[in-house]
Amino acid sequence: MKTVLFVLAVFICGCLTREYGVGTHRQDIFFYSVEKEVTLGRNIAREIEKELKISKNPSYEERVNTIGSKIVAVCDRQEIDYYFYVIDEDEVNAFALPGGYVYIFAKLLNMLSDEELASVLAHEIGHIVSRHSIKRLQASLGANLLLLASTQTNSDPSFTGGLSFALSQVMVAYSREDEFNADELACKYLKLAGFNPAAGIRVLDKLYLENKKAPLRQYSYFRTHPYTAQRIRHIKEYLGLPLDISDYIN
Repeated sequence: MKTVLFVLAVFICGCLTREYGVGTHRQDIFFYSVEKEVTLGRNIAREIEKELKISKNPSYEERVNTIGSKIVAVCDRQEIDYYFYVIDEDEVNAFALPGGYVYIFAKLLNMLSDEELASVLAHEIGHIVSRHSIKRLQASLGANLLLLASTQTNSDPSFTGGLSFALSQVMVAYSREDEFNADELACKYLKLAGFNPAAGIRVLDKLYLENKKAPLRQYSYFRTHPYTAQRIRHIKEYLGLPLDISDYIN
């Protein structure tokens, strides 16, 4: 059945390509063009605006755009535009959509120094550069998703259902491989942009302590970004930093 759906997806999209991934450094298969990926991200972003409160705080907007633009300037994917938004709700999380959309919750934003914020934004940009979300959505092979990928606007109920499906998939936890890849790209971009590439370790330590205070919530960072202890150890190994006993027992 999956094979049939895959063939159908390729037939409908008509653009199966094998491309070199600038973030993954390997050949990846896509049947969503960059144009359709951007359209998909734009449509999901509109759905997010209906479900979540986007902050209009000018200091928030200036901060994420100023720091985000420094990371964008050095990232490996320059054929798309990037957009940064703060969600004014009491959650600790950040996430990215296909096509260049990056979101961070205000509570997390206020927990971070500028260098730590740069690390979070660089990590999410890393997911976009490697097209992690679009690969996962491709694997889902839902008919509604195919509609989303090729439609600018649509009032049909199936279109709205497809948006909800795509958003739920974006909020599902990344694989360990994807997280490691995004962390490596974040380290690379932080260094190129003049930030300390080890800032991600401080972020993960803060999030680990924050998570111990309360159970997981709907938009918890630990639902969408697992493997915290492993990620800290991987960043240290990637940067050639010494490891300690806590890197093995947490």
